[in-house]
Amino acid sequence: MQNKRSHNAVGQKPAQRFDSYTVEEPAQLLDWLLSHLHESRTKVKATLSGHGIKVNNKIVTQFDFPLQPGMKISVSKSKQNVEFKNRYVHIVYEDRYLLIVDKKPGILSMAAGHSTLNVKTVLDDYLRQTRQHCTAHIVHRLDRDTSGLMVYAKDKETELLFESDWHNIVYDRRYVAVLSGVMEQDEGTVESWLKDNRAYFTYSSNYDNGGKYAVTHYHVLARTDTHSLVEFKLETGRKNQIRVHAADLGHPVCGDVKYGNGDDPIGRLCLHAFRLCFYHPVTHKPMEFETEIPRSFTSLFSESGQLLTPIS
Repeated sequence: MQNKRSHNAVGQKPAQRFDSYTVEEPAQLLDWLLSHLHESRTKVKATLSGHGIKVNNKIVTQFDFPLQPGMKISVSKSKQNVEFKNRYVHIVYEDRYLLIVDKKPGILSMAAGHSTLNVKTVLDDYLRQTRQHCTAHIVHRLDRDTSGLMVYAKDKETELLFESDWHNIVYDRRYVAVLSGVMEQDEGTVESWLKDNRAYFTYSSNYDNGGKYAVTHYHVLARTDTHSLVEFKLETGRKNQIRVHAADLGHPVCGDVKYGNGDDPIGRLCLHAFRLCFYHPVTHKPMEFETEIPRSFTSLFSESGQLLTPIS
């Protein structure tokens, strides 16, 4: 028999009401909700994605979140649960430890100098609005004008787990870029040592110059007479690695004002982090995320009548 009572959640507006339950047997969250709420699957999933479910007083959106006996489930009765909307940031996945976001170009990963527009601040505001009593901890960065998938931890402990074993935890990171000119080879690997000068310009060297060794694999997806659409897979994760290695190939990333050649067909840095795969640092489950290649990239190639090579 489940314990149930209706009450006002602490710190919420009076109109925001919750039904409370106690878990008696192990189950996944969505399965438990479907069997106990007697609502349609569509409505239950909407409540879950709309941040209307709490487990032990923390909002959870993960449908396969593991429940254990004794855990407290709070289900919002309001139709106006917090819905996250931001023009620069889209939350792809969330659980009690992590946030996976799809970042648009034009926003910093975290605050720098006097700039206030950054993903961390956006996420901190969201976490405060949803009363999760935590802040976003950046795990890895993307340049301001690079778009794509990023990981933020909800606590310092999870961030440190990533930092201490990043190379083993993350097993696949891929980007797609529009490069200037026609790539000669269909695929290959670039290896070099990368080192910054005092002006923070990253130089590439074929020999050990005291910098960091970097390895980038590439695969051409499509070509026109003027540009190439290329997938990059990182073996190492160095600052500006893809941008510098693309320039090493003689085909810099389009829209790159730092390492490019002035070729700017769509008015932005044409670099997007589209695939991110890692083992969850706490549950150790494989987590795989992928976003679509930006249409602004593919339109440069579809207009020529060429078909894109499938990503392997």
